[in-house]
Amino acid sequence: MRILFAGTPEIAAVSLRAAAASHTVAAVLTNPDRAAGRGRGLHVSPVKAAALELGLPALQPEKLDAAFRDAARGLKPELLVSVAYGKIFGPRFLECFPRGGINLHPSLLPRYRGPSPINAAILNGDSETGITIQSLALEMDAGDIILQERLSLTGKETAESLTRSAAQRGAVLLVQALDLIAAGKENRVAQDPAGVTYCGLLDRAQGKIDWKSSAAHIERMTRAFDPWPGAWTGFQGLSLRIIAAGTLSAGAADSNNKDADGGCPGKVLGVDTREGILIQTGDGILAVRELQLQSKKAMDFASFLNGVREFTGSVLGDI
Repeated sequence: MRILFAGTPEIAAVSLRAAAASHTVAAVLTNPDRAAGRGRGLHVSPVKAAALELGLPALQPEKLDAAFRDAARGLKPELLVSVAYGKIFGPRFLECFPRGGINLHPSLLPRYRGPSPINAAILNGDSETGITIQSLALEMDAGDIILQERLSLTGKETAESLTRSAAQRGAVLLVQALDLIAAGKENRVAQDPAGVTYCGLLDRAQGKIDWKSSAAHIERMTRAFDPWPGAWTGFQGLSLRIIAAGTLSAGAADSNNKDADGGCPGKVLGVDTREGILIQTGDGILAVRELQLQSKKAMDFASFLNGVREFTGSVLGDI
């Protein structure tokens, strides 16, 4: 089956390689190169890099306008395959594909429609998430479900590690869906509107820690926002990122550390030599194992305290 593959980040590059091994990829549609880094050199997307490795033409239009639609039709693709492309496809573009389009979405649709389903599953403490292959529809992530696979969560995943897992499992599921569509054997099931939830675009502000929240919620933030935007707070006018942490009950902290006598949310109570730096929250104590002060490298808690001796007893919060 002849397809046009649309995608941008690494999770899509994994699917591109798998699709190209079993079906004919007429071309790859990805975002234009962007200036990045201190030198502001052009940065190519992981999908473009994969396309070049595979010897596939990479198309990078700023807009999916009439001229591009004509060019797409000239490639004679049967199906559009989208994995995290980053733009909405309009009805006139979808008409270019006789078999329509499909999309890989890393959630158990209709739960977490939108651009950040992996982060949302971790942040909300879900026990499972999944991969869905759906038909492309005019409403975002609202198409019929073709295939779906559940993934159990241990409560240890970060957004980065879960994205890697979803990329590998998603690529396998995508090829299965392509094979079914090529054979005309796919079964499409409408999503249940009663189960629809949404997640939005991430921004840096979402990583700001509210110390009145529970320790469990803040711990999930450290994993849900790894690597970006990070879970961060303020210390002496600087940004402080909490990279790795666990939760500790007040009773456990008292038994392990005589200085952990409670305090206002955000107060650095002391240190537990096994668990880390102890910080009071609105519910429970956060034990921080790894952290990074603005303009400094990431450190384990013991190394950090050796260099920032005034940290214990301070109250973290606004920058």
